[in-house]
Amino acid sequence: MAEEIEFDEASFTAAIAKGITLVDFWAPWCGPCRMQGPIVASIAANIDGKADIGKLNVDDNPAIASRYGVSGIPTIIIFKDGEEARRFVGVQSEEALLRALEELA
Repeated sequence: MAEEIEFDEASFTAAIAKGITLVDFWAPWCGPCRMQGPIVASIAANIDGKADIGKLNVDDNPAIASRYGVSGIPTIIIFKDGEEARRFVGVQSEEALLRALEELA
């Protein structure tokens, strides 16, 4: 079982550079983010190495959130080889996110 990665300024760019990476842009005070969190954790636990799954706290890493134009949270961006491939704003179902990951594989 894989676990979610907690991205930060130091690890983010290298983490998204290769392969498929799902990043949940969130903040602890955000109610919808707390709803999205268990969904992202479930994906991380069941993705079997097909993608890296992680979270980025926008309060702790505002430069990264700004770089990708994240103005509302939760925002989920799926990167493929360092490039943004899909973006979702608001709470997303596990099925929708898994489908997006499968389409990019």
